[in-house]
Amino acid sequence: MATIMMVIMIGLLLLGFPMMVPLITGAVVGFVMMFDGFGQMGTFIQQMMGGIRPASLIAVPMFILAADIMTRGQSADRLINMVMAFIGHVKGGLAISTAASCTLFGAVSGSTQATVVAVGSPLRPKLLKAGYSDSFSLALIINSSDIAFLIPPSIGFIIYGVISGTSIAELFIAGIGPGIMILAMFSLYCLIYAYVNKVPTEERANWKERGVAVRDALWPLFFPVIIVGGIYGGIFSPTEAAAVCVLYAFLLEFAVFRSLKLPDIYRIAKSTGLITAVVFILVAVGNGFSWIISFAQIPQAILESVGVNEAGPVGVLIAICVAFFIACMFVDPIVVILVLTPIFAPAIEATGLDPVLVGVLITLQVAIGSATPPFGCDIFTAIAIFKRPYWEVIRGTPPFVFMLVAAAGLIIAFPQIALFLRDVAFR
Repeated sequence: MATIMMVIMIGLLLLGFPMMVPLITGAVVGFVMMFDGFGQMGTFIQQMMGGIRPASLIAVPMFILAADIMTRGQSADRLINMVMAFIGHVKGGLAISTAASCTLFGAVSGSTQATVVAVGSPLRPKLLKAGYSDSFSLALIINSSDIAFLIPPSIGFIIYGVISGTSIAELFIAGIGPGIMILAMFSLYCLIYAYVNKVPTEERANWKERGVAVRDALWPLFFPVIIVGGIYGGIFSPTEAAAVCVLYAFLLEFAVFRSLKLPDIYRIAKSTGLITAVVFILVAVGNGFSWIISFAQIPQAILESVGVNEAGPVGVLIAICVAFFIACMFVDPIVVILVLTPIFAPAIEATGLDPVLVGVLITLQVAIGSATPPFGCDIFTAIAIFKRPYWEVIRGTPPFVFMLVAAAGLIIAFPQIALFLRDVAFR
């Protein structure tokens, strides 16, 4: 049954159908084979509806809406200008500023694709003018944007938390350490690249200009304070933090900066609604699919056949990293989290692994796969936004992928990179 389901899904995917079609077709075929017909299809529909019932999922459209408001407004530009004012003049400073801006905007939006648009659009022309190659600039933007998947708020953490029953608040804070570590690795590579390719430095900003940049960015900087401080101060839950972010973004862009007008609300709401609809359809179908494969004990059979259950904690973590990394090269990240997390759940429970550590590694692999050929979603976002050919977008990605894989290895070897802040906050 599992083989037939996978063949159907891969076949429909290769034929060009949207991801939800192969997923639901494979699930329905599996259901019919398991229950000998469509007589109990209501059970499958109930499982689908159950997938989008958790209240925690309300945070997803809220964070998408907040990110859309800020991307169309001035918040992203103000954050970028502040970072540039302080480190733009050092060797490789413009590239480092790009990586830092992606990290900072990730702490505001939680979306890799929103970060590609918000940070990449203004900084790519500056990178090209400064002497960086287009392949390096594009690779830097799409891979640095993946840090947004680790820095709270993270839509990937929300989806994983709902599927696995893991605390979203703990996942959020656990992503901070790995996110900062990856930023440091990218910054070092940018420094070496600038020296090797003799990229000229930018003009140093004086302290008055830095003061103005900080003043302009002060209001957007309150986003991570609201999210992290509010959640870990016990003021509100992650879902409530998302709602507060929407209100804050609305007041900031419409009342304080006055960068948006009331007619813009329709376009922003329409964009958010379309993205949210796609996400929730995938979540619903993914939950139904996961229920079928769990009911049929397919995960146990797969793990036993490849010997994962006997591999021990480190072996299970490596197997998870490899499986999620490869899957996200071909399939939408949300679908991968929905489908593969239940498959590895028995091995995770059997080996006693910390679900927060597992969540950080899964989210990191999803982020890597999102920017990795052949079908990483951030690659196609960059192609659409920057109007560049596929091969030019992916040409500079290998060094960044290597660093991200190395980061995963470091987290497996030293789990406290992810768990230290979690332990301080919750233990």
